[in-house]
Amino acid sequence: MDEEIKKEIRKMSLQNAFEHGGQTQDKIILGKILGTKPEFRTKVKEISGEISEIVASVNQLSIEEQQKEIEENFPEVLAPKEKVEEREGLPELEGAEQGKVVTRFPPEPNGYPHIGHAKAAIINSEYAKMYGGKFILRMDDTNPEAERMEYHAAIKVGLEWLGIKIDTVKSTSDDMEIFYEKGLELINSGKAYICTCKRDDISKFRRERKDCKCSKDDPDKNLKNWEKMNQKFKPGEAIVRFRGDMKADNAVMRDPVLMRIIEEKHYTLGDKYRIWPSYDFAVAIEDSIDGVTHAFRSKEFELRKELIDAILDALNMRKPYQGFFSRLEFKGMPISKRVIKPLIEEGKVSWYDDPRLPTLEALKRRGIKPEAIRKFVMSLGMTKANTLAPFDALEAFNRKFVDAESIRLFMVSKAKKLVVKNLPMTFVEIPNHPVNDKGKRKIEISEDFYIAGDDAEAITEGMQIRLLGLGNVSITKVGFEFEGEFVGEGDTTNIPKIQWVPQKTAHEIKMIVPKVLFNGEEFNEDSLEELDVYTEPHYLQLKEGEEIQFVRFGYCRKDSHNQAIFTHK
Repeated sequence: MDEEIKKEIRKMSLQNAFEHGGQTQDKIILGKILGTKPEFRTKVKEISGEISEIVASVNQLSIEEQQKEIEENFPEVLAPKEKVEEREGLPELEGAEQGKVVTRFPPEPNGYPHIGHAKAAIINSEYAKMYGGKFILRMDDTNPEAERMEYHAAIKVGLEWLGIKIDTVKSTSDDMEIFYEKGLELINSGKAYICTCKRDDISKFRRERKDCKCSKDDPDKNLKNWEKMNQKFKPGEAIVRFRGDMKADNAVMRDPVLMRIIEEKHYTLGDKYRIWPSYDFAVAIEDSIDGVTHAFRSKEFELRKELIDAILDALNMRKPYQGFFSRLEFKGMPISKRVIKPLIEEGKVSWYDDPRLPTLEALKRRGIKPEAIRKFVMSLGMTKANTLAPFDALEAFNRKFVDAESIRLFMVSKAKKLVVKNLPMTFVEIPNHPVNDKGKRKIEISEDFYIAGDDAEAITEGMQIRLLGLGNVSITKVGFEFEGEFVGEGDTTNIPKIQWVPQKTAHEIKMIVPKVLFNGEEFNEDSLEELDVYTEPHYLQLKEGEEIQFVRFGYCRKDSHNQAIFTHK
């Protein structure tokens, strides 16, 4: 292998280890190399062995030794990085004029917002910003059976957390009188009719591409039936249908529903109305009267473009440009309310903020930054290719935001006791961050320590270990408890470097580790791991919600004084 490539691998390994408590991993360095040298993607096996050797030798160095080698051979790693403006990749809009673009995000308030909502909201708001235009948040609240103020509020909170600038907030139900007016206009012009057929018959005729008897009724009869819809008909007994094309290959066009009876109370309007517009009818009219120039939604609505255009043509109303993008969800983390709601009802997940879920509440609680979500969504752009992303695709963006701000703390799981004789100090001061100036913390120590059980398993009598930030210890006894003699600054080559917590001041917390929720179609019963761990008392001084990197474990968010949630490696 080329010596320059070996040098680059060494540099990346040293930098990553130094920034992450003295340790790095083969797969991280492999990913970095393939990102900068794509030509090696065909030679993964060839370079993997070299990477493993270099990573192993770097991991054997103390942080001090890593820093020294970086200073001598790669000083640019420690130089302050200039901020590079990244161009975020949304394509230019068809027919867009600077200052005149109007976009919108029309969520239905029937559940908590999730990563899919985030994608739609970010794309629409970014286009408005890109053209100095206007962005509308419009609650699509015309199905009183499913919608609640709780969800309405959660959507607003979610968009605020994402940092999305909203110019106008409105509800579709604000315009109920307009829907009635437009519905009657279509009935009077013969472009819509009242259908009283049974639901099964309607479905059968649509499959067979046949008109029903109601489609032949004249406007007078339809108007009488409209009055009955307001007063007499029960839900399901009559609907307003658009006169489309029952022979159309696009099934959406086979005389779809425009309005239907719903007798549930609306969360703001109560029982003022009993005839409610369908999604297609509402979105067509709202986009037109709101001045929306470019309407973007996920691609499952693409077949509805023809219908929305047809409705607006029938009403001689302005048509917006319609664009489509792929839905976004993560592997093993379903976004469907039909899947999530039963999990909550059965107690398999705690609530919509359970860190295994892809809801915005859950991502926030897990420690995912809104800036990372924005960058991730923008990196996907306007592709219509299915986006079933691995969660670590988002993690990669999040890592860039949390790394610089996360203080490093020691934490041990499956704790074992270690008694260290001849300690010459009663406290030690350790930097809170290996690169950035985040101050230092003072840790009071005595001879009694906790070390991680996994580290203890590899310790044998007579060997030396290095307690990170403290010094070398020669092990004199192994067993249920371990004993050792403090050596201090000895040789650190080929000895384990491990984190520790003083027994006297150790603070016990529960560590919540979320894992993939579904393996294929099957719920993963082991999707939430709970670890009882010890950490430093400095943890108690951190604010709730702060991100921490527990050395040699990963990034975590402080959920409470007694609990932390694992974010990712």
